[in-house]
Amino acid sequence: MKAELRRAALAARGAGGDAVALTRNLIAVLAAHRGKVLSGYWPMRDEADPRPAMKQHDGPVCLPVVTGPARPLVFRLYDGRLDSGGFGTSHPPEDAPEIQPQVLIVPLAGFDRAGHRLGYGGGYYDRTLRALRDQGPVTAIGFAYAVQEIRAIPAEPTDEPLDFIVTDHEILRFG
Repeated sequence: MKAELRRAALAARGAGGDAVALTRNLIAVLAAHRGKVLSGYWPMRDEADPRPAMKQHDGPVCLPVVTGPARPLVFRLYDGRLDSGGFGTSHPPEDAPEIQPQVLIVPLAGFDRAGHRLGYGGGYYDRTLRALRDQGPVTAIGFAYAVQEIRAIPAEPTDEPLDFIVTDHEILRFG
């Protein structure tokens, strides 16, 4: 069922949305997190682009690195340099320092109004959020166009909920 939902959400994502409103809403949510370590992501294909908001963040910014299958992500400080990674990703080079994020902008295929995220099927962010939350408070911000909303995502015990979902139409807060 999740595979079907993912296909539909990714097809809808192709329509995009209001990038200016999307950035404005993300900047508004990030304002409460000034000075904290922020993890963003380098968008691929037609993902919502967090880079304009990341540039305005007052604090360190890092990007995720996939280190292997079924492993949590590692985060490296972003200093403008990028290497190509697996799955079409871009990330800081190996010599960039590892840093632990306090706030994460999380890409997604789809979301629902209960704070559930439909990812790409690898479980990287679920494993990562679980590991980070075991160490202390972490804020997870799902970032997507409103057209990516799904009526209901079947949650599994390994799925980690989001604290916010930011779209071009609204900001949803959970918990």
